[in-house]
Amino acid sequence: MELAGKRVLVVGGGRSGLAAAHKLQSKAAEVFLTDMQPLAKLTGIDELKLDDAHLILEREPELKDIRPDLLVLSPGVSPFLPFIRQASATGIPLWSEVELALRDSRAVIAGITGSNGKTTTTTLVGELAKETGRETVVAGNIGLALCGQVEHLDQNGIIVAELSSFQLELINKTRVNIAIFLNLTPDHLDRHGSLERYAAAKARILENQTEQDLAILNWDDPTVKELAAIAKARVVFFSLKENLPDGICLNGEDIVLKKDHSVAATIIGRKELLLKGGHNLENVMAAVAAALEFGLDISKIADVLHHFRPVKHRQEIVGRFDDILYINDSKGTNPDSSIKALQSYEEPIVLIAGGKNKGLDMTEFLQEARIRVKSLILVGMAAPELEEIAVRLGFPKIIRTLDFKDAVNIAITEAVPGDVVLLSPACTSWDMFKSYEERGELFKDLVRKHYSEPE
Repeated sequence: MELAGKRVLVVGGGRSGLAAAHKLQSKAAEVFLTDMQPLAKLTGIDELKLDDAHLILEREPELKDIRPDLLVLSPGVSPFLPFIRQASATGIPLWSEVELALRDSRAVIAGITGSNGKTTTTTLVGELAKETGRETVVAGNIGLALCGQVEHLDQNGIIVAELSSFQLELINKTRVNIAIFLNLTPDHLDRHGSLERYAAAKARILENQTEQDLAILNWDDPTVKELAAIAKARVVFFSLKENLPDGICLNGEDIVLKKDHSVAATIIGRKELLLKGGHNLENVMAAVAAALEFGLDISKIADVLHHFRPVKHRQEIVGRFDDILYINDSKGTNPDSSIKALQSYEEPIVLIAGGKNKGLDMTEFLQEARIRVKSLILVGMAAPELEEIAVRLGFPKIIRTLDFKDAVNIAITEAVPGDVVLLSPACTSWDMFKSYEERGELFKDLVRKHYSEPE
């Protein structure tokens, strides 16, 4: 679609919406922007210089007044809002900000999706891509909108994009040259309505690929593995559990590339990795497959892997104080992600959990916690639900807290030398914070402040 002169309604005034609006203005489109929040809560909107007719806040827009040719939705905006459904029913195209950013890109696009591990894998793939010497942009759901970041890249550039189901459900022509699908567990069911619809949104990452492209799929996840049957691209599997005849897997304690039932290359020993836990081995394997597609030498791949540390808010080590290890896993916003965090530690755990549930069943998460957690600290909107399940499971110690600061302070007092204090909420932060990043930063600040103050 030629955007010049088109009337485009951007829905959502956050980071992605603002970036999309700027790009549209640079393409000479007539931009309208709408958000249910007041202007005082929106940052950077003034830069767009929109008049009252083009900036619709704190109410739903009237399509008959705007007469849009296109709607561009920020990731947090549901396509099921009445005016968006109305637009779709009348044939007005709906694009995600990702579609606007990537549909005409000439760069190589490596896209990473899945329920868990996206940010770690995206960051790692980005570090590996930079080792090629080619200009690399790392953006998307990882925290930086793609619009405004990627337009200057030519065919020698590499875009490494973390892609959520919200971003993928409204792509159209976006072609992902290297697609990584890590895993699929229940998440965002409050948005998608069912696991099947959630899976279908994720699977769109493969939709516009060709036989020249690559799909990197998790052999150990049945739903993801089955996508090989519909993939148009070449498929490379990775597996933590299976000694694959072809693909990336373990050979003893080593991550290896297998071809025709033989080890074609040994990449790195698992004990050499700073990333811990089986889930991170899967992330590393997926990233290795992408790096090989970039054409990186094994020695360069191994060097990057050897020095790569956990990303912020994903099992991030805050520090060890009085022989108590503090771990910030604020990005653990669903049960499966938090289960993986729990399984990464052998020590007794003081767990801080809770926030806003996304319509997910917390039973399996709390069953795992029952085995590993000595004190369960609950906070936020989901605390009553979590407490009810925990009582039924027979937790030895459950503590409901007033607010997040209270939760952290109680966790500190509950821990003794040799313990792990783990923030892995299994819930979003939206009942108390703007983002999981804000939650994680406060956790780190509170812990460090406690140990920096004199007793």
